[in-house]
Amino acid sequence: MAPGQKLIVVSSTWSSRSLFGSAAAGGEGAVPSADDLLPWLLSRLSAELPADEYRTTAVLHPNIWYGHGSGQVRAWLDNARRAGLDAVLPLDGWRQALIAADCVLGDHSSVTYYAASIGVPVLLGAFPHEALDPRSPVAALGRMAPRMSRREGLRAQIDRVIASHEPGRYAELAEQVSSSPGESAALLRRLFYRLMAVPEPEGSPALLDPLPLPPFEPARRTAPVRVFARVADTDQPEIAIVRHAVVGDDPEPAEGRAAWADTAHTAVDEETRETSRLRIADVVLRHAAEHDPRLGPPGVWTSEALERYPYCGLVAYVDGLDRCVVRTRRGELVRLTAAAGSDGRPDLCDPAAYASAFYAWIASGRSAAGAAPEITVRTGDTAHRVTVELLSPSSV
Repeated sequence: MAPGQKLIVVSSTWSSRSLFGSAAAGGEGAVPSADDLLPWLLSRLSAELPADEYRTTAVLHPNIWYGHGSGQVRAWLDNARRAGLDAVLPLDGWRQALIAADCVLGDHSSVTYYAASIGVPVLLGAFPHEALDPRSPVAALGRMAPRMSRREGLRAQIDRVIASHEPGRYAELAEQVSSSPGESAALLRRLFYRLMAVPEPEGSPALLDPLPLPPFEPARRTAPVRVFARVADTDQPEIAIVRHAVVGDDPEPAEGRAAWADTAHTAVDEETRETSRLRIADVVLRHAAEHDPRLGPPGVWTSEALERYPYCGLVAYVDGLDRCVVRTRRGELVRLTAAAGSDGRPDLCDPAAYASAFYAWIASGRSAAGAAPEITVRTGDTAHRVTVELLSPSSV
């Protein structure tokens, strides 16, 4: 998660009436009908939620993975994954995802219920009231939580649920999760020793290992990305951008061109499946280590990439979590690096956003030198300070 991002978790149980229930019948590429909710939902998440302001992850019931096979599930999620969706593997990481979530978009799954019980805002995408005992706690959640509508923008609904959420909204449901909160380790150990007919150790408290911190995995988008930008006329160079993954054949994201933007361009990863988009991309990206012997140093790759893609205006070699090297059509070679914050930590915004912001800067007729030594890249309400270092061709 980068600063300023919201985490949206998509949670589904396993049944024909669940959020994921329509996938087996139609697949992600199917034409949406009244029952094909998931394909519609995943495409809208990718198209409506700006890439730098939201991150999405799917938590699916283990029976979905084991019943259909991981290959089939990954195929159903493929378009969304290439647009930036993460998928939590069964049994691993779902609790951490709920703790970090800003909103859970779910159904009648236990994961959705747990999210509500720990105070996370919930938006129900599917909920079969008739299939549940009306006296059950899960049925109570269905009566309390707001329902998603296809007639309204998905981003507007998510933002409204987050903004209007009250921490104690689901307190009654939380009380029904456990009759002995915080005591599971002691109670379970006592039960296990009783079943083994062995005295329980005295003087040693029953303890649980804390949840491990998940590995940091930045979002990777190989789907084409449509970027809207505005260069501000201020003393400090500032570029505001909004990036949307392009899903399917639509040339523009669902919300269309941002009204405030001065320019728009398309950025495409060199490892994209839509290779035809590379010929007309404005920005071409490559993610690799700085000294990857297969590609050469960033200065070499960027020079070769401009020859391969004669219609692009800038190429970017992302060689770290917080940096990239870009070369313009004019031949300027520049390293863009996240400036350390006041706490000394680097800003973990996607370096591809820096490349698109810099492209908007030079496309407006400004020079690369005019951006040095630092620019501000604004994504939503977050300002990212990026250092601009002019390089000589032999330095990288």
